[in-house]
Amino acid sequence: MTVWKYGENINTDMLFPGKYTYTCSTAEEIKPHLLEDLDPLFAKNVKEGDLIFAGRNFGCGSSREQPVLGLKAVGIAAVVAGSFARIFYRSSINQGLLLIECPEAVKAYKQGDSVWLDVERGTISIGSNTFSFPKLPKEILAIRDSGGLLPYTREKLRRKKKW
Repeated sequence: MTVWKYGENINTDMLFPGKYTYTCSTAEEIKPHLLEDLDPLFAKNVKEGDLIFAGRNFGCGSSREQPVLGLKAVGIAAVVAGSFARIFYRSSINQGLLLIECPEAVKAYKQGDSVWLDVERGTISIGSNTFSFPKLPKEILAIRDSGGLLPYTREKLRRKKKW
């Protein structure tokens, strides 16, 4: 697992350049352009299970689904940040991308540190230090485990029809 660490105010244009908004709509089209202006190595080297650490206001900027869809498609396990832009936060829940607010962990992380994320307990261990974050509601974890809001809702309706 690799931790990709970035600064504050990482906006949606940095995550996915706006010039591709109307030409890339599928995950496969989006993935090669993720963070291309911020970190040209990201799309080439990101692996399933990697984490992103960033400062405050992650995902600010315009409301587009491509950044979230792309991060989910490449297998980012979670984005840990100081804070998130609200519209990005909601879009991430809809797509099943896990977001964790833990500014202390972001500040503590240094390149090469070992990281252990325990979502159920609400902890992030970095080296020998452990940081707590508010446990995520079971509904958000269920949406993530289902692959997003749409699959979660379909499954919930399917189970309801069996009653």
